[in-house]
Amino acid sequence: MDDHWTWRYEGYDPAREKLRESLCAVGNGYLATRGAAPESTAGRTHYPGTYAAGVYNRLSSEVSGNQVVNECLVNLPNWLALTFRVDGGPWFEPESVDLLEYHQYLDMKRALLVRRFRFRDADGRTTAVTQRRFAHMREPHVCALEVSVLAEDWTGRLQLRSGIDGGVENGLVQRYRDLPGRHLDVVGTRALPDHAVLLEARTTQSGVPVAMVARNHLYQGEHSIDGEYHLVDEQSWIGHDIAIDLHVGDAVTLEKTVTVFTGRDRAISEPSVEAGRWLSRLGRFDALLESHALAWAHLWERFHIELQGSPEQLRVVRLHLLHLLQTVSPNTSELDAGVPARGLHGEAYRGHVLWDELFLFPLLNLRLPALSRSLLRYRYRRLPEAVQAAREAGHTGAMYPWQSGSDGREESQQLHLNPSSGHWLPDPTRLQRHIGLAVAHNTWQYYQATGDREFLANYGTEMLVQVARFFAGLASYDRARDRYVIRRVMGPDEFHSRYPDAAGDGIDNNAYTNVLTVWTLLRAADALGAIPSRARTELTERLQLRPGELHRWEDISRKMFVPFHADGVISQFEGYCELAELDWAGYRRHHRNIQRLDRILEAEGDDVNRYQAAKQADVLMLFYLFSAEELGALLQRLGYRLKRDTIPRTIDYYLARTSHGSTLSAVVHAWVLARANRHRALEFFRRALESDVTDIQGGTTAEGIHLAAMAGSVDLLQRCFSGLETRGERLLLNPHWPRPLGPLELSLNYRELPLLLRISEDQVDVAAGAGMQRAVEIVCRDRTATLEPGSTVRFPL
Repeated sequence: MDDHWTWRYEGYDPAREKLRESLCAVGNGYLATRGAAPESTAGRTHYPGTYAAGVYNRLSSEVSGNQVVNECLVNLPNWLALTFRVDGGPWFEPESVDLLEYHQYLDMKRALLVRRFRFRDADGRTTAVTQRRFAHMREPHVCALEVSVLAEDWTGRLQLRSGIDGGVENGLVQRYRDLPGRHLDVVGTRALPDHAVLLEARTTQSGVPVAMVARNHLYQGEHSIDGEYHLVDEQSWIGHDIAIDLHVGDAVTLEKTVTVFTGRDRAISEPSVEAGRWLSRLGRFDALLESHALAWAHLWERFHIELQGSPEQLRVVRLHLLHLLQTVSPNTSELDAGVPARGLHGEAYRGHVLWDELFLFPLLNLRLPALSRSLLRYRYRRLPEAVQAAREAGHTGAMYPWQSGSDGREESQQLHLNPSSGHWLPDPTRLQRHIGLAVAHNTWQYYQATGDREFLANYGTEMLVQVARFFAGLASYDRARDRYVIRRVMGPDEFHSRYPDAAGDGIDNNAYTNVLTVWTLLRAADALGAIPSRARTELTERLQLRPGELHRWEDISRKMFVPFHADGVISQFEGYCELAELDWAGYRRHHRNIQRLDRILEAEGDDVNRYQAAKQADVLMLFYLFSAEELGALLQRLGYRLKRDTIPRTIDYYLARTSHGSTLSAVVHAWVLARANRHRALEFFRRALESDVTDIQGGTTAEGIHLAAMAGSVDLLQRCFSGLETRGERLLLNPHWPRPLGPLELSLNYRELPLLLRISEDQVDVAAGAGMQRAVEIVCRDRTATLEPGSTVRFPL
């Protein structure tokens, strides 16, 4: 076994089982299943959970005297359910036996979860168990579990109970547990031929049918054996009790193969029919594993990355890539699904889609552009909902929701619970209008990486125009300044939702929002100029886009207000520098963890809105999205000068005032420090790598991985330290490669040309695969080269 491709845990640790379950989930982009033990049920220690992309349901709750409706990603029936006992004794539980050995590891190369343990029971019998499972990457509706039991020193009757448990709820997140969580009704169970069972369920509000079929077969070695099968059909649980007599040294293997279909699938007749039909076509566990592993081998070729000097960090990078591809994969391309912020690994954020694809697209655009296109189509299909939301709010264009789910309406919470105080508080995060700017940015960057003019003509330009329209409409002219301003929004820093003692929510002139608005207006105009004249005419007529509106965009793009401190630091928003300074040292002394400073202050009767404090990067996101050259050009267009010391001074100012209450904070801070302070950049890079694997936020990873932080940590290698950009029809490189990481090698696909990029401290090599693709232009610092298919260019540093 290659330890560089293995994520391993030793010993059974009940306190950290839910964390392990998130990090050991197996998935294929269609569904994912947490790494819970097959014998476990939802409770304090374990939480089995299976989630299918795009399957949501709404429930109504009474919260603090208010009627609230929440839409959630649905926890589907538990297909893992499998336990065993000997001679009619108690069903196996790790806590009730003497565990002699316990090993669990995730084979990342094959996305295979393995669990091995030996135990001695109360009667002195020693048993060894090996379990393997995967969610098939080539056949997305297929999951498989194999359990082998060895009777080391006993003779007796082994009884295995294997089935499907439909009596599940959404109950993983502690602060949601007082709210209703029953999203499924079991509508039917029945036995099928060949030792198989079917469970049919339906979501309670959205009416999505869900069907699972499970087949159980016993083997000794390569030979199928007959056990005594007894059907168990109790309430919402159906399966078999399977009994077999074992002698000392005997081993038996149960192979459980499962198919999962829902009413949201394409090219099916009916979920229960499809689940049964497909199961009958499937072979044994090892044959399925072989084709599954091949599919992963092809994916790893696309996402090839090597860090020759940092094997442990490379192992974490591979774990992050694994979970990215288990959440969104080629299988996702045919689905109407977005990117849940916490993957398909848990129930935090209720499985909602936020802005996380902003951090995923740089990886996907250069490897799986069809997947990027599919995720953008998710946004495009919800464009009418965004247009309607803007209209109802009195605006033009498209107002994308901060949190999205099934149909594109705003899913942000009306109230949220502060666990530190027990108070339910109004949730103003829907004012993060910048989500639309992220959609626009993703749209343009996809086009820059792929040159996909068909997408730009038929979908992308319309999204860019409608987002540009909305933000141009938000901007109002301030005659005293002779500038345009944007009022009553929130930036990426969620600590500031209003001014101290203000009656209403929102802050004015968030620098990130205002600058991104200008960039979006310019890119929308560029897109209109890039598409064919007929497509442009049809689009402008359909949207009634008049010349006067475009002239106003031009005016805004030259007169948008950007706030600065008196000393030249870019202000997070207008008035930020007038807020009180926080006693950071005092709060660090008195509180073990101040990442969620907002909760601490509210519990003390104070308000984080009063202080110059940030949860995560806000202004600094400008330096994350734009090179100094591009940002300088935007500010110069607005009549501002980006002085040589503006960026480092701004970074230092906010770094001293940020609590890093989001896992994304480490990613962005590593990025912005990479040029000026490489040592600190590496410190934040390591923190980004550790965010989930060490559960840096103290319990949140158990509720689902932080997908954007995982993708962002890989992108630090791909784009940040390499200085890689796709801009102006060229691939740009400006490496500042950290020596401690050792040489980097990674694969890319730019404009359909496969590339292998190698960066060391003193040299950059870019090799192109053979083919009929067009040559591409590569720029490394101040040198330009044309790269033909089958050739290599080298840039000394």
